[in-house]
Amino acid sequence: MRKTSQAKILIVDDEENIRKSLRMVLEYEDYQVYEARTGEEALEKSDEIVGLDLILLDIRLPGQDGLAVLAELKERPYSPEVIMISGHGTIQAAVEATKLGAYDFLEKPLHRERILLAIRNALDHQRLKREYFDLRQKAAKRYELIGKHPVMKELWEKIKKIAPTNSTVLIHGESGTGKELIARAIHQQSQRAEGPFIQVNCAAIPEELIESELFGHVKGAFTGATEKKPGKFELADGGTIFLDEVGDMSLKTQAKVLRVLEEGEVQKVGSTKIQKVDVRVIAATNKDLAREIKEGHFREDLYFRLNVIPLYAPSLREHKEDIPLLVGYFVHLYAEENNFKIKKFSPDALEVMMRYPWKGNVRELKNLVERLLITTDRDIIKKKDLPEYMRQQEGVLLPEIKKVKSLKRFRELAEKTFILAKLEENDWNISQTARAIQIPRSNLYKKLQQYKIKITVGVGEVVASSEHQAADGEESPNSTEQDGR
Repeated sequence: MRKTSQAKILIVDDEENIRKSLRMVLEYEDYQVYEARTGEEALEKSDEIVGLDLILLDIRLPGQDGLAVLAELKERPYSPEVIMISGHGTIQAAVEATKLGAYDFLEKPLHRERILLAIRNALDHQRLKREYFDLRQKAAKRYELIGKHPVMKELWEKIKKIAPTNSTVLIHGESGTGKELIARAIHQQSQRAEGPFIQVNCAAIPEELIESELFGHVKGAFTGATEKKPGKFELADGGTIFLDEVGDMSLKTQAKVLRVLEEGEVQKVGSTKIQKVDVRVIAATNKDLAREIKEGHFREDLYFRLNVIPLYAPSLREHKEDIPLLVGYFVHLYAEENNFKIKKFSPDALEVMMRYPWKGNVRELKNLVERLLITTDRDIIKKKDLPEYMRQQEGVLLPEIKKVKSLKRFRELAEKTFILAKLEENDWNISQTARAIQIPRSNLYKKLQQYKIKITVGVGEVVASSEHQAADGEESPNSTEQDGR
Protein backbone atom coordinates (compact mmCIF):
# COMPACT_ATOMS: atom_id res chain seq x y z
CA MET A 1 0.00 0.00 0.00
CA ARG A 2 1.38 3.39 -1.02
CA LYS A 3 1.77 6.13 1.58
CA THR A 4 -1.18 8.52 1.89
CA SER A 5 0.99 11.40 0.61
CA GLN A 6 1.53 9.48 -2.64
CA ALA A 7 -2.16 8.78 -3.23
CA LYS A 8 -3.56 9.35 -6.73
CA ILE A 9 -6.43 11.85 -6.99
CA LEU A 10 -8.53 12.75 -10.05
CA ILE A 11 -10.17 16.20 -10.13
CA VAL A 12 -13.32 16.36 -12.30
CA ASP A 13 -14.69 19.86 -12.89
CA ASP A 14 -15.54 21.85 -16.01
CA GLU A 15 -14.20 25.08 -14.46
CA GLU A 16 -10.47 25.43 -15.18
CA ASN A 17 -9.88 27.80 -12.25
CA ILE A 18 -11.34 25.24 -9.78
CA ARG A 19 -9.12 22.50 -11.20
CA LYS A 20 -6.00 24.71 -11.02
CA SER A 21 -6.73 25.78 -7.43
CA LEU A 22 -7.30 22.21 -6.29
CA ARG A 23 -4.20 20.96 -8.13
CA MET A 24 -2.04 23.59 -6.40
CA VAL A 25 -3.35 22.62 -2.93
CA LEU A 26 -3.04 18.87 -3.52
CA GLU A 27 0.39 18.91 -5.15
CA TYR A 28 1.67 20.99 -2.22
CA GLU A 29 0.53 18.07 -0.01
CA ASP A 30 2.49 15.71 -2.32
CA TYR A 31 -0.52 13.97 -3.87
CA GLN A 32 -0.37 12.74 -7.49
CA VAL A 33 -3.00 14.82 -9.30
CA TYR A 34 -4.91 14.18 -12.56
CA GLU A 35 -7.64 16.25 -14.22
CA ALA A 36 -10.80 15.71 -16.29
CA ARG A 37 -13.29 18.27 -17.63
CA THR A 38 -16.33 16.08 -18.39
CA GLY A 39 -18.01 12.99 -16.95
CA GLU A 40 -17.08 10.92 -20.00
CA GLU A 41 -13.42 11.96 -19.68
CA ALA A 42 -13.55 11.10 -15.96
CA LEU A 43 -14.71 7.55 -16.68
CA GLU A 44 -11.97 7.10 -19.30
CA LYS A 45 -9.24 8.36 -16.98
CA SER A 46 -10.49 6.24 -14.06
CA ASP A 47 -9.82 3.22 -16.30
CA GLU A 48 -6.40 4.48 -17.41
CA ILE A 49 -4.95 5.53 -14.04
CA VAL A 50 -3.58 2.45 -12.28
CA GLY A 51 -4.32 2.44 -8.55
CA LEU A 52 -6.54 5.53 -8.55
CA ASP A 53 -7.50 6.24 -4.91
CA LEU A 54 -9.91 9.18 -4.95
CA ILE A 55 -12.05 11.29 -7.30
CA LEU A 56 -13.18 14.87 -6.53
CA LEU A 57 -16.32 14.96 -8.66
CA ASP A 58 -18.43 18.02 -9.50
CA ILE A 59 -22.17 17.36 -9.77
CA ARG A 60 -22.81 19.73 -12.69
CA LEU A 61 -20.81 18.68 -15.73
CA PRO A 62 -21.33 19.06 -19.48
CA GLY A 63 -22.83 15.86 -20.91
CA GLN A 64 -23.00 13.10 -18.30
CA ASP A 65 -23.53 14.72 -14.89
CA GLY A 66 -21.65 13.86 -11.70
CA LEU A 67 -24.36 11.66 -10.17
CA ALA A 68 -24.55 9.53 -13.32
CA VAL A 69 -20.74 9.18 -13.30
CA LEU A 70 -20.83 8.21 -9.61
CA ALA A 71 -23.48 5.54 -10.25
CA GLU A 72 -21.39 4.03 -13.06
CA LEU A 73 -18.17 4.11 -10.99
CA LYS A 74 -19.80 2.29 -8.08
CA GLU A 75 -20.88 -0.56 -10.35
CA ARG A 76 -17.25 -1.33 -11.08
CA PRO A 77 -15.19 -3.60 -8.82
CA TYR A 78 -12.53 -1.91 -6.65
CA SER A 79 -13.82 1.60 -7.44
CA PRO A 80 -11.99 4.61 -5.91
CA GLU A 81 -13.55 6.74 -3.17
CA VAL A 82 -15.59 9.68 -4.45
CA ILE A 83 -16.10 13.11 -2.85
CA MET A 84 -18.89 15.08 -4.54
CA ILE A 85 -18.54 18.86 -5.08
CA SER A 86 -21.40 21.25 -5.82
CA GLY A 87 -21.78 24.99 -6.25
CA HIS A 88 -25.55 24.69 -5.73
CA GLY A 89 -25.71 22.12 -2.97
CA THR A 90 -29.09 20.87 -1.82
CA ILE A 91 -30.03 18.33 0.83
CA GLN A 92 -31.70 16.21 -1.85
CA ALA A 93 -28.51 16.09 -3.97
CA ALA A 94 -26.39 15.22 -0.93
CA VAL A 95 -28.76 12.42 0.09
CA GLU A 96 -28.82 11.00 -3.45
CA ALA A 97 -25.00 11.13 -3.71
CA THR A 98 -24.66 9.34 -0.37
CA LYS A 99 -27.12 6.63 -1.46
CA LEU A 100 -25.06 6.10 -4.62
CA GLY A 101 -21.91 5.57 -2.54
CA ALA A 102 -20.19 8.96 -2.30
CA TYR A 103 -17.92 9.23 0.74
CA ASP A 104 -18.54 12.95 1.34
CA PHE A 105 -20.34 15.98 -0.13
CA LEU A 106 -18.66 19.44 -0.22
CA GLU A 107 -20.11 22.78 -1.23
CA LYS A 108 -18.33 25.52 -3.15
CA PRO A 109 -16.50 27.73 -2.36
CA LEU A 110 -14.06 25.06 -1.17
CA HIS A 111 -12.03 25.75 1.95
CA ARG A 112 -8.51 24.34 2.04
CA GLU A 113 -8.62 22.78 5.51
CA ARG A 114 -12.10 21.33 5.00
CA ILE A 115 -11.21 19.62 1.71
CA LEU A 116 -7.87 18.30 3.00
CA LEU A 117 -9.61 16.78 6.03
CA ALA A 118 -12.26 15.17 3.80
CA ILE A 119 -9.51 13.77 1.51
CA ARG A 120 -7.52 12.31 4.43
CA ASN A 121 -10.62 10.63 5.84
CA ALA A 122 -11.64 9.27 2.43
CA LEU A 123 -8.14 7.86 1.81
CA ASP A 124 -8.12 6.21 5.25
CA HIS A 125 -11.48 4.64 4.41
CA GLN A 126 -10.15 3.43 1.06
CA ARG A 127 -7.09 1.92 2.75
CA LEU A 128 -9.25 0.03 5.24
CA LYS A 129 -11.46 -1.28 2.42
CA ARG A 130 -8.42 -2.56 0.53
CA GLU A 131 -6.99 -4.20 3.64
CA TYR A 132 -10.35 -5.86 4.30
CA PHE A 133 -10.48 -7.07 0.70
CA ASP A 134 -6.92 -8.44 0.96
CA LEU A 135 -7.78 -10.27 4.17
CA ARG A 136 -10.87 -11.80 2.54
CA GLN A 137 -8.79 -12.88 -0.44
CA LYS A 138 -6.20 -14.52 1.84
CA ALA A 139 -8.92 -16.24 3.85
CA ALA A 140 -10.61 -17.48 0.68
CA LYS A 141 -7.27 -18.81 -0.59
CA ARG A 142 -6.65 -20.65 2.69
CA TYR A 143 -10.01 -22.43 2.36
CA GLU A 144 -9.74 -23.19 -1.35
CA LEU A 145 -10.70 -26.62 -2.67
CA ILE A 146 -7.87 -27.97 -4.85
CA GLY A 147 -8.08 -30.81 -7.37
CA LYS A 148 -8.41 -31.63 -11.07
CA HIS A 149 -9.23 -35.33 -10.75
CA PRO A 150 -12.68 -36.33 -12.13
CA VAL A 151 -14.00 -36.99 -8.59
CA MET A 152 -13.08 -33.42 -7.62
CA LYS A 153 -14.58 -31.98 -10.80
CA GLU A 154 -17.79 -33.89 -10.06
CA LEU A 155 -17.78 -32.49 -6.52
CA TRP A 156 -17.42 -28.93 -7.87
CA GLU A 157 -20.33 -29.44 -10.25
CA LYS A 158 -22.53 -30.57 -7.37
CA ILE A 159 -21.46 -27.59 -5.25
CA LYS A 160 -22.42 -25.20 -8.07
CA LYS A 161 -25.90 -26.75 -8.24
CA ILE A 162 -26.37 -26.86 -4.47
CA ALA A 163 -24.99 -23.42 -3.53
CA PRO A 164 -27.76 -21.10 -4.90
CA THR A 165 -30.47 -22.98 -2.96
CA ASN A 166 -31.33 -22.81 0.74
CA SER A 167 -31.50 -26.60 1.09
CA THR A 168 -29.85 -28.32 4.04
CA VAL A 169 -26.70 -30.28 3.13
CA LEU A 170 -25.15 -33.30 4.88
CA ILE A 171 -21.49 -33.89 4.00
CA HIS A 172 -20.09 -37.30 4.86
CA GLY A 173 -16.57 -38.60 4.48
CA GLU A 174 -13.42 -39.54 6.39
CA SER A 175 -11.60 -37.16 8.74
CA GLY A 176 -9.21 -34.81 6.97
CA THR A 177 -10.99 -34.84 3.59
CA GLY A 178 -11.92 -31.15 3.70
CA LYS A 179 -15.58 -31.19 4.70
CA GLU A 180 -15.22 -27.67 6.11
CA LEU A 181 -13.78 -26.47 2.79
CA ILE A 182 -16.80 -27.91 0.97
CA ALA A 183 -19.16 -26.14 3.39
CA ARG A 184 -17.33 -22.84 2.90
CA ALA A 185 -17.40 -23.25 -0.89
CA ILE A 186 -21.19 -23.76 -0.77
CA HIS A 187 -21.57 -20.65 1.41
CA GLN A 188 -19.29 -18.48 -0.74
CA GLN A 189 -21.23 -19.33 -3.91
CA SER A 190 -24.63 -18.86 -2.30
CA GLN A 191 -26.84 -15.79 -2.00
CA ARG A 192 -25.76 -15.69 1.66
CA ALA A 193 -22.08 -15.12 0.80
CA GLU A 194 -22.07 -11.65 2.40
CA GLY A 195 -23.64 -13.06 5.55
CA PRO A 196 -21.77 -14.83 8.38
CA PHE A 197 -20.32 -18.34 8.16
CA ILE A 198 -20.35 -19.84 11.66
CA GLN A 199 -18.59 -23.13 12.33
CA VAL A 200 -19.39 -25.37 15.30
CA ASN A 201 -17.36 -28.47 16.11
CA CYS A 202 -19.97 -30.54 17.94
CA ALA A 203 -17.36 -33.09 19.08
CA ALA A 204 -15.17 -30.46 20.75
CA ILE A 205 -17.87 -28.92 22.98
CA PRO A 206 -18.76 -30.67 26.27
CA GLU A 207 -22.33 -32.02 26.32
CA GLU A 208 -23.33 -29.76 29.21
CA LEU A 209 -22.27 -26.64 27.24
CA ILE A 210 -23.35 -27.44 23.68
CA GLU A 211 -26.93 -26.15 24.11
CA SER A 212 -25.60 -22.85 25.44
CA GLU A 213 -23.11 -22.65 22.55
CA LEU A 214 -25.74 -23.33 19.88
CA PHE A 215 -28.71 -21.42 21.28
CA GLY A 216 -27.19 -18.95 23.77
CA HIS A 217 -28.24 -18.33 27.38
CA VAL A 218 -29.65 -15.59 29.56
CA LYS A 219 -27.97 -14.18 32.66
CA GLY A 220 -28.33 -16.53 35.60
CA ALA A 221 -29.43 -19.51 33.48
CA PHE A 222 -26.84 -21.68 35.23
CA THR A 223 -23.82 -21.36 37.51
CA GLY A 224 -21.26 -19.17 35.75
CA ALA A 225 -23.78 -17.50 33.40
CA THR A 226 -22.92 -13.98 34.57
CA GLU A 227 -24.21 -12.27 31.44
CA LYS A 228 -26.45 -12.83 28.44
CA LYS A 229 -24.76 -14.65 25.55
CA PRO A 230 -25.96 -15.10 21.93
CA GLY A 231 -25.84 -18.62 20.47
CA LYS A 232 -24.22 -19.76 17.23
CA PHE A 233 -27.58 -19.95 15.42
CA GLU A 234 -28.29 -16.33 16.38
CA LEU A 235 -24.83 -15.24 15.22
CA ALA A 236 -25.38 -17.06 11.90
CA ASP A 237 -28.67 -15.24 11.21
CA GLY A 238 -28.75 -14.29 7.52
CA GLY A 239 -25.87 -16.64 6.75
CA THR A 240 -24.77 -20.26 7.14
CA ILE A 241 -24.04 -22.46 10.16
CA PHE A 242 -21.74 -25.46 9.70
CA LEU A 243 -22.33 -28.24 12.23
CA ASP A 244 -19.18 -30.33 12.04
CA GLU A 245 -19.20 -33.85 13.58
CA VAL A 246 -22.98 -33.58 13.97
CA GLY A 247 -23.12 -37.29 14.92
CA ASP A 248 -21.58 -36.42 18.30
CA MET A 249 -24.59 -34.38 19.50
CA SER A 250 -26.65 -35.63 22.43
CA LEU A 251 -30.25 -36.68 21.72
CA LYS A 252 -31.53 -33.71 23.75
CA THR A 253 -29.57 -31.24 21.63
CA GLN A 254 -30.64 -33.03 18.46
CA ALA A 255 -34.28 -32.35 19.35
CA LYS A 256 -33.59 -28.61 19.64
CA VAL A 257 -31.64 -28.53 16.36
CA LEU A 258 -34.60 -30.25 14.69
CA ARG A 259 -36.85 -27.45 15.92
CA VAL A 260 -34.58 -24.83 14.34
CA LEU A 261 -34.63 -26.70 11.04
CA GLU A 262 -38.41 -27.13 11.01
CA GLU A 263 -39.57 -23.84 12.53
CA GLY A 264 -36.59 -21.49 12.23
CA GLU A 265 -36.88 -20.83 15.98
CA VAL A 266 -34.32 -20.81 18.80
CA GLN A 267 -34.78 -20.56 22.55
CA LYS A 268 -31.94 -19.45 24.81
CA VAL A 269 -31.10 -21.63 27.81
CA GLY A 270 -33.01 -20.24 30.80
CA SER A 271 -35.41 -18.18 28.67
CA THR A 272 -39.07 -18.65 27.71
CA LYS A 273 -38.74 -16.33 24.72
CA ILE A 274 -38.78 -17.73 21.17
CA GLN A 275 -36.56 -16.03 18.57
CA LYS A 276 -36.80 -16.41 14.79
CA VAL A 277 -33.60 -16.96 12.78
CA ASP A 278 -32.90 -17.26 9.07
CA VAL A 279 -30.03 -19.73 8.83
CA ARG A 280 -28.91 -22.28 6.26
CA VAL A 281 -27.63 -25.46 7.90
CA ILE A 282 -24.74 -27.51 6.51
CA ALA A 283 -23.78 -30.54 8.61
CA ALA A 284 -20.89 -32.99 8.35
CA THR A 285 -19.97 -36.32 9.89
CA ASN A 286 -17.47 -39.15 9.54
CA LYS A 287 -19.86 -41.53 11.30
CA ASP A 288 -22.31 -43.99 9.73
CA LEU A 289 -25.50 -42.22 10.81
CA ALA A 290 -27.71 -45.08 9.62
CA ARG A 291 -25.94 -47.36 12.10
CA GLU A 292 -26.08 -44.64 14.79
CA ILE A 293 -29.88 -44.52 14.29
CA LYS A 294 -30.18 -48.31 14.70
CA GLU A 295 -28.13 -48.14 17.90
CA GLY A 296 -30.34 -45.33 19.25
CA HIS A 297 -27.64 -42.64 19.22
CA PHE A 298 -29.11 -40.43 16.49
CA ARG A 299 -32.66 -39.27 15.76
CA GLU A 300 -34.05 -40.60 12.52
CA ASP A 301 -36.25 -37.52 11.97
CA LEU A 302 -33.20 -35.24 12.30
CA TYR A 303 -31.23 -37.41 9.89
CA PHE A 304 -33.91 -37.09 7.22
CA ARG A 305 -34.11 -33.32 7.84
CA LEU A 306 -30.33 -32.91 7.49
CA ASN A 307 -29.89 -35.31 4.60
CA VAL A 308 -31.91 -33.27 2.09
CA ILE A 309 -28.85 -33.03 -0.15
CA PRO A 310 -26.18 -35.63 0.67
CA LEU A 311 -22.64 -34.83 -0.44
CA TYR A 312 -19.58 -37.08 -0.32
CA ALA A 313 -16.09 -35.76 0.44
CA PRO A 314 -13.71 -38.11 -1.43
CA SER A 315 -10.67 -39.45 0.40
CA LEU A 316 -7.22 -38.49 -0.88
CA ARG A 317 -6.74 -42.13 -1.91
CA GLU A 318 -9.48 -41.60 -4.52
CA HIS A 319 -7.64 -38.73 -6.24
CA LYS A 320 -3.94 -39.34 -5.60
CA GLU A 321 -3.17 -37.74 -8.96
CA ASP A 322 -3.92 -34.39 -7.28
CA ILE A 323 -1.09 -34.82 -4.74
CA PRO A 324 1.54 -32.85 -6.76
CA LEU A 325 -1.01 -30.04 -7.21
CA LEU A 326 -1.89 -30.05 -3.50
CA VAL A 327 1.78 -30.11 -2.48
CA GLY A 328 2.53 -27.07 -4.66
CA TYR A 329 -0.48 -25.27 -3.24
CA PHE A 330 0.54 -25.95 0.39
CA VAL A 331 4.16 -24.92 -0.32
CA HIS A 332 3.11 -21.53 -1.72
CA LEU A 333 0.49 -20.98 1.00
CA TYR A 334 2.96 -21.68 3.82
CA ALA A 335 5.72 -19.63 2.18
CA GLU A 336 3.40 -16.64 1.73
CA GLU A 337 2.03 -16.78 5.28
CA ASN A 338 5.44 -17.18 6.92
CA ASN A 339 7.67 -15.22 4.52
CA PHE A 340 9.43 -18.49 3.69
CA LYS A 341 11.49 -19.32 0.64
CA ILE A 342 9.66 -21.46 -1.95
CA LYS A 343 10.91 -25.05 -1.99
CA LYS A 344 10.26 -27.84 -4.46
CA PHE A 345 9.63 -31.56 -4.12
CA SER A 346 11.67 -33.89 -6.34
CA PRO A 347 9.83 -36.28 -8.72
CA ASP A 348 10.93 -39.35 -6.73
CA ALA A 349 9.61 -37.80 -3.49
CA LEU A 350 6.27 -37.05 -5.14
CA GLU A 351 6.15 -40.60 -6.50
CA VAL A 352 6.54 -42.04 -2.99
CA MET A 353 3.87 -39.67 -1.69
CA MET A 354 1.45 -40.75 -4.41
CA ARG A 355 1.85 -44.40 -3.37
CA TYR A 356 1.30 -43.77 0.33
CA PRO A 357 -2.25 -44.61 1.64
CA TRP A 358 -2.83 -41.29 3.52
CA LYS A 359 -5.09 -42.41 6.35
CA GLY A 360 -5.26 -38.79 7.51
CA ASN A 361 -6.15 -37.60 3.99
CA VAL A 362 -5.46 -34.00 2.90
CA ARG A 363 -4.92 -32.83 6.50
CA GLU A 364 -2.11 -35.36 6.92
CA LEU A 365 -0.56 -34.27 3.62
CA LYS A 366 -0.72 -30.57 4.59
CA ASN A 367 0.93 -31.24 7.96
CA LEU A 368 3.71 -33.28 6.33
CA VAL A 369 4.44 -30.57 3.74
CA GLU A 370 4.66 -27.92 6.48
CA ARG A 371 6.98 -30.12 8.57
CA LEU A 372 9.28 -30.80 5.61
CA LEU A 373 9.45 -27.11 4.68
CA ILE A 374 10.63 -26.31 8.20
CA THR A 375 13.04 -29.21 8.76
CA THR A 376 14.64 -29.49 5.30
CA ASP A 377 17.53 -27.08 4.66
CA ARG A 378 17.82 -27.65 0.91
CA ASP A 379 15.71 -25.93 -1.75
CA ILE A 380 14.63 -29.31 -3.14
CA ILE A 381 12.95 -31.84 -0.85
CA LYS A 382 14.02 -35.34 -1.91
CA LYS A 383 12.83 -38.87 -1.30
CA LYS A 384 15.35 -39.33 1.51
CA ASP A 385 13.79 -36.37 3.38
CA LEU A 386 10.42 -38.12 3.65
CA PRO A 387 9.57 -39.96 6.90
CA GLU A 388 11.10 -43.44 7.03
CA TYR A 389 7.75 -45.17 7.51
CA MET A 390 6.62 -43.67 4.21
CA ARG A 391 9.79 -44.64 2.32
CA GLN A 392 9.73 -48.12 3.82
CA GLN A 393 6.18 -48.79 2.77
CA GLU A 394 6.99 -47.58 -0.73
CA GLY A 395 10.08 -49.81 -0.80
CA VAL A 396 8.18 -53.04 -0.26
CA LEU A 397 5.61 -52.65 -3.00
CA LEU A 398 5.39 -55.92 -4.87
CA PRO A 399 7.33 -55.92 -8.14
CA GLU A 400 5.92 -57.25 -11.35
CA ILE A 401 5.44 -61.02 -11.13
CA LYS A 402 7.76 -61.69 -14.08
CA LYS A 403 10.63 -60.08 -12.14
CA VAL A 404 10.30 -62.50 -9.18
CA LYS A 405 12.39 -65.62 -9.77
CA SER A 406 10.91 -68.01 -7.19
CA LEU A 407 7.63 -68.75 -5.44
CA LYS A 408 9.40 -68.58 -2.10
CA ARG A 409 10.69 -65.07 -2.83
CA PHE A 410 7.27 -63.87 -3.98
CA ARG A 411 5.68 -65.26 -0.80
CA GLU A 412 8.23 -63.38 1.33
CA LEU A 413 7.61 -60.11 -0.48
CA ALA A 414 3.85 -60.52 -0.22
CA GLU A 415 4.06 -61.39 3.48
CA LYS A 416 6.31 -58.44 4.29
CA THR A 417 4.05 -56.06 2.36
CA PHE A 418 0.99 -57.44 4.17
CA ILE A 419 2.59 -57.10 7.63
CA LEU A 420 3.73 -53.50 6.96
CA ALA A 421 0.28 -52.55 5.69
CA LYS A 422 -1.40 -54.02 8.78
CA LEU A 423 1.09 -52.32 11.10
CA GLU A 424 0.24 -49.02 9.43
CA GLU A 425 -3.49 -49.71 9.79
CA ASN A 426 -3.06 -50.41 13.51
CA ASP A 427 -0.79 -47.42 14.24
CA TRP A 428 2.26 -49.70 14.61
CA ASN A 429 0.80 -51.42 17.70
CA ILE A 430 2.23 -54.98 17.84
CA SER A 431 -0.50 -56.55 19.98
CA GLN A 432 -3.30 -54.94 17.99
CA THR A 433 -1.72 -55.98 14.68
CA ALA A 434 -1.24 -59.56 15.87
CA ARG A 435 -4.92 -59.78 16.76
CA ALA A 436 -5.91 -58.23 13.42
CA ILE A 437 -3.95 -60.79 11.37
CA GLN A 438 -4.88 -63.62 13.75
CA ILE A 439 -1.45 -64.86 14.83
CA PRO A 440 0.22 -64.99 18.28
CA ARG A 441 2.17 -61.89 19.21
CA SER A 442 5.35 -63.98 19.58
CA ASN A 443 5.00 -65.16 15.96
CA LEU A 444 4.59 -61.57 14.77
CA TYR A 445 7.80 -60.62 16.59
CA LYS A 446 9.57 -63.45 14.76
CA LYS A 447 8.26 -62.15 11.45
CA LEU A 448 9.47 -58.63 12.25
CA GLN A 449 12.90 -60.05 13.06
CA GLN A 450 12.89 -62.20 9.91
CA TYR A 451 12.13 -59.23 7.66
CA LYS A 452 14.30 -56.83 9.72
CA ILE A 453 11.40 -54.55 10.56
CA LYS A 454 12.18 -52.47 13.64
CA ILE A 455 9.53 -50.54 15.57
CA THR A 456 10.92 -47.52 17.44
CA VAL A 457 9.11 -44.78 19.30
CA GLY A 458 9.92 -41.25 18.15
CA VAL A 459 8.80 -37.94 19.65
CA GLY A 460 5.02 -38.03 19.48
CA GLU A 461 4.88 -40.78 16.84
CA VAL A 462 5.72 -44.40 16.13
CA VAL A 463 8.26 -45.01 13.37
CA ALA A 464 9.04 -48.25 11.60
CA SER A 465 12.32 -48.97 9.85
CA SER A 466 13.60 -51.90 7.87
CA GLU A 467 16.75 -52.75 5.96
CA HIS A 468 16.65 -52.99 2.22
CA GLN A 469 15.18 -56.22 0.99
CA ALA A 470 17.27 -58.68 -0.92
CA ALA A 471 17.43 -58.15 -4.65
CA ASP A 472 14.73 -59.78 -6.72
CA GLY A 473 15.51 -63.40 -7.26
CA GLU A 474 17.89 -63.67 -4.25
CA GLU A 475 17.02 -65.67 -1.16
CA SER A 476 16.70 -63.68 2.05
CA PRO A 477 19.27 -65.01 4.55
CA ASN A 478 16.65 -65.30 7.31
CA SER A 479 13.80 -66.61 5.14
CA THR A 480 11.79 -69.57 6.37
CA GLU A 481 8.76 -71.46 5.20
CA GLN A 482 6.93 -70.65 8.45
CA ASP A 483 3.44 -69.37 7.72
CA GLY A 484 2.98 -67.67 11.07
CA ARG A 485 0.26 -69.95 12.39
